Amino acid sequence: MKTRDKIIHASLELFNQHGERTITTNHIAAHLGISPGNLYYHFRNKEDIIRSIFSLYESHLEASFHPYEGEPVNIDLLIGYFDAIFYAMWEFRFMYANLTDILTRDEELKAHYLNTQQQVLNRCNQILMKLNQDGVIEIEQDEIPPLAETIRMIVCFWISYKQTHSPDIKITKCSLYEGLLRILMLSKAYSTATSRATFERLELHYKELATSPNELTA
Repeated sequence: MKTRDKIIHASLELFNQHGERTITTNHIAAHLGISPGNLYYHFRNKEDIIRSIFSLYESHLEASFHPYEGEPVNIDLLIGYFDAIFYAMWEFRFMYANLTDILTRDEELKAHYLNTQQQVLNRCNQILMKLNQDGVIEIEQDEIPPLAETIRMIVCFWISYKQTHSPDIKITKCSLYEGLLRILMLSKAYSTATSRATFERLELHYKELATSPNELTA
């Protein structure tokens, strides 16, 4: 792995473990065993590193949230979407935990973030419309955009909610599965008679993950 990529991935690890506010470029350099000068050869400052991490986040969103075409809707297809949501929340949790501060400090990143989120919202609308057409959910057309927006709201602010409404502010995989189950509960409310059992299986699947020993210690 190239030094630049090592810096990006080490920074992501440290930001997630300790919080972005507490980690400096010197911490990152020391963690990698390189000099600060070597780090600054690749990145001007910490904001520059965060922008590169955001590129990874953006690539994940672009690859994971495309409307399906010509394939039957089954539990594996839906798990793919929900797993992608969970991955974004867990892998980039430092960003969700401190989103307002990060975007306030960097107007360029904020503009990029808003554009990316609008694209995700558009694709989420398309996925919901396709699920509606295929009889997986039953919803009025004019209710699809608010539903998509609500799903996005839960994803973006679930971590902040947990940190401000629970005595333990540590974010675990278990606590993120709770957020995923809220999205699933919301989605299941629009399920049809033929898809209800599939949504119930999805709920059981993620409840088991939320309580598994491996996830509780993560």
